Amino acid sequence: MLPTPTFHHLHLNSVNPEAAIDFYVKQFPDSSSKITWGGQPALKVRTAPSNSMLLFNKVDKPPTIEPQSAIWHFGWYVTDVRKHLEMFTTRPEVKLQPLYTTEDDGEYVLINSDTWPGVGGVLGLTKPQIAQARAKGVKPKGGPGFAYMKGPDDALIEYMGNFPHERFNHVHMYQTDPFCAQLWYQKHLNAPVMAGRESPTPMTEDTCKVPRGADRTWPSLDRKGSFRTPRAAVMFGDVALTWYAPQSDKGDQPLAGSRGQLYDHLAFGVADLDAWIAKLKGEGVTFLEDVYTLGDTRAVMIEGPSREALELVEV
Repeated sequence: MLPTPTFHHLHLNSVNPEAAIDFYVKQFPDSSSKITWGGQPALKVRTAPSNSMLLFNKVDKPPTIEPQSAIWHFGWYVTDVRKHLEMFTTRPEVKLQPLYTTEDDGEYVLINSDTWPGVGGVLGLTKPQIAQARAKGVKPKGGPGFAYMKGPDDALIEYMGNFPHERFNHVHMYQTDPFCAQLWYQKHLNAPVMAGRESPTPMTEDTCKVPRGADRTWPSLDRKGSFRTPRAAVMFGDVALTWYAPQSDKGDQPLAGSRGQLYDHLAFGVADLDAWIAKLKGEGVTFLEDVYTLGDTRAVMIEGPSREALELVEV
């Protein structure tokens, strides 16, 4: 079996790539630096087993995030989330994002651990669970947690901690059927399942369509709450791709293709591109672009299970 690809880069569209790179270097100085790759300015970010990148296409008008594609946001581990929050509040270029704690009164926190803790591994509570927590006098745990900001081109960035080292750690996505997507990435890209995100029962292509949880949960970036079950994830090195179901009211709104949107595509590094092409074509995977030159190497573009564009780069 071909080895799991490495996480190579996240490719974004930006009206000002140079300013975007400067923003990330300033906010995450211990894990990012400006480099040149393929003749273009790029952001190198700390990951493992090798460093990854954020690459940028310059576009003439602000890139869109609507209609919703499969790519939702990306994020960093930091060494002290509360110190970072304190620092970010002094920087006008950082737009801190509220995590609403209820639907009705608009109350919010800036770090999830400042409100009621989730239960059963879910990062939030339903309305009945919130009522129960209030009745029992449950207190926030405080300490480390997750928080969000808006960055260049309105990119949504999560930062969380406390971790030993700052590093880029995940891309959070939506998938029509999260466990089916997990199986797709296992089968076609040989990606291992993230520990703790396995299905309670073994999944097959016949059983992976698990209904979305009926109730929204809080805290949430959306005042209406977030659907957080089922959830699934795979790993590329130490970068996670993690998924929730789409958040539309009925959950049946199809996800848009990612090309041309703010989050244009994800890219993975492979040692033998020809072998991967043969494997993926033999498995019936959709190719968006056959072999093309990318910097000093070659690449292809395929389509993932919810129309996300995925680039394979020969490294």
